[in-house]
Amino acid sequence: MGYLGLVPGERSTGDTVRRGAITKAGNGRVRHMLVESAWTYRYPLKVGTRKLYLMEQAPSKVREIAWKAQSRLTSRYRMLATRGKRTTVVCTAIARELTGFMWAVAREAQAIKS
Repeated sequence: MGYLGLVPGERSTGDTVRRGAITKAGNGRVRHMLVESAWTYRYPLKVGTRKLYLMEQAPSKVREIAWKAQSRLTSRYRMLATRGKRTTVVCTAIARELTGFMWAVAREAQAIKS
């Protein structure tokens, strides 16, 4: 998450901690694609018919992580939006969490290969 610049910047001195906007470190194109993909989590939770075939071929652990990600990120999007957060802030938060789930899938895929 920090590698892609999806974490908040921080200025701190002594007991004072101030958090700011995202750091925008790393690859801007990847960050842009993650934030754009976060917009899809405003829609209801489902598995499309085109993706069902690909999901059946994936290992069961990866399918579990993917379903957990889809359900969590959809509910988180709605929760943040109903709190009155701006949609750009919500999508950035969802992109940050999506990065964590992608990291978990990559680790699982690497463990399966080993």
